[in-house]
Amino acid sequence: MIRVLVAEDQSAVRAGLVLILRSAPDIEVVGEAADGEQAVERARELRPDLVLMDIQMPRLDGVSATRKVVEERLADVLVLTTFDLDEYVFGALRAGACGFLLKNTEARDLLEAVRTVARGEGIVAPAVTRRLIAEFAAKPVRETTADPSVLDSLTRREREVLSCLGEGLSNAGIAARLDMAEATVKTHVSRLLGKLELRSRVQAAVLAQELGI
Repeated sequence: MIRVLVAEDQSAVRAGLVLILRSAPDIEVVGEAADGEQAVERARELRPDLVLMDIQMPRLDGVSATRKVVEERLADVLVLTTFDLDEYVFGALRAGACGFLLKNTEARDLLEAVRTVARGEGIVAPAVTRRLIAEFAAKPVRETTADPSVLDSLTRREREVLSCLGEGLSNAGIAARLDMAEATVKTHVSRLLGKLELRSRVQAAVLAQELGI
């Protein structure tokens, strides 16, 4: 069972998300939160596998809540957003979110997105993620520009895998591109995340875009 905490300040939207999630036999909604502070508190208490996190919430916004949840290793985070909030989403990805989902996503796609993140795939809706990462990687960012020397510890194969992550490819997509087993891809992803001291494959994708690899 995939244990999910739903964090959304609008009660009607939250109820709808819970209803959809509970329709799946392999997903269990273990709790709900109406604001960012509550989301962090509930994550500490319940230790879910995944937090479905809205971006705009009172008391503590979704980006800050995501950062706390990820830093404390409480759960993976899947962010809920709309396209007019791209900048907030980028902040959430930097904070360690495993991916994001548009609020108008169909029920079946919501369920599959939860399963995707639970499998460790991280990037949901690769085409949309590529557009988001490319847009913001092309703009000046306030944070320190990534230092290319961080890649020195990576093997040639790990660099190739990192480049594929930057394109938003799934493990299966990377396996097909580089002609290797999917299990081998997972191993390379895990190793490069450790070497680069990153918390998620989405952060690796952002780094790849920033470094232009």
